[in-house]
Amino acid sequence: MQRTPLTLSAADNQNWQKRMKMATQQQFDRAVRDLIWNIVEIRAQLEEIDKSWAELIGISEPQWLMLMAIDELDEGCGVSGIAVANKLGFHPAFITTQTKKLEQLEFLIRATSPDDARFLQISLTPKVRTEIAKLSDKRRAVNSTILNGLDEESLAYLNKRLNAIAKNSRLASQKLSLGLL
Repeated sequence: MQRTPLTLSAADNQNWQKRMKMATQQQFDRAVRDLIWNIVEIRAQLEEIDKSWAELIGISEPQWLMLMAIDELDEGCGVSGIAVANKLGFHPAFITTQTKKLEQLEFLIRATSPDDARFLQISLTPKVRTEIAKLSDKRRAVNSTILNGLDEESLAYLNKRLNAIAKNSRLASQKLSLGLL
């Protein structure tokens, strides 16, 4: 028995292409939703972990995040409250009130900026650096558990892609708030 090739009419071909495009779009939409929900889950778990670290040294989770941001941003001469606010997405006034509280706990030093007396430079005290250092082994173990199965190359690739998503998310948020999307 000889087979004849299946030929589609132009209309059938267009319908087939539309269905394929729709199926591809649905797969992409599903992948995006999965990614977003995975990020939401990761964020929730990281918040719980940060709360645990904060409780261990007797502060709140936002205060812990501030300490981590200051540690990350400080290159030896302190960091501005605006830089900390930008890093964390917190309101600058919140940073001001919380840094005052952390200064009272002797976790931070707030000093006038040598470049501009209107601004303060914030840095960690030796006391809090010691407290954070005491947690370093546990923090390494937690990070190792979180990143189990990822080698350095995979982690670098993931960070590069997440950085691009973060940048694009900021752009999308700005466009949405301006009514451009």
